[in-house]
Amino acid sequence: MRKYELTNETINCEGRILHRIRALLPFKDVKVGDLGGYIEKEENLSHSGFCWVYDSARVYENARVYDNARVCDSSKIFGTSQVYENAKVHDSAQVYGSAHVYGKAKVYNKARVYGNAKVFGKARIHDSARVYDEAMVYMYARVYNNARVVTNICKN
Repeated sequence: MRKYELTNETINCEGRILHRIRALLPFKDVKVGDLGGYIEKEENLSHSGFCWVYDSARVYENARVYDNARVCDSSKIFGTSQVYENAKVHDSAQVYGSAHVYGKAKVYNKARVYGNAKVFGKARIHDSARVYDEAMVYMYARVYNNARVVTNICKN
């Protein structure tokens, strides 16, 4: 069963046309008729679970939001990145490349997670911090205040 529809309200985001979503079913804090954020195509946001894109958040390219994940405020999720389980991305955070944010992780306040990075468990990434390449941040870790977490894998 479909829980949302794409409206005719669109924006141009980096040359891609994104559609505002409208709720067709009530769940959690979303009521029928509520407007959400913007997605490029239905594959960006699952019709299952309680996942939602709120406010002016944007999900595009081949990025996916599913399970009970929430993307809020002016966040951007793009590339082939995935936000799922009970994760939350908000404020003006970005998740892109092939990054994964899941579990009960939160990424917010201008933080960036990208490359093949994974943020999960109850990790928190915020305050302009960056997690990228093959980095993994998990359990109760906190990365903040412009910190950088990166892996450097040497190959012969």
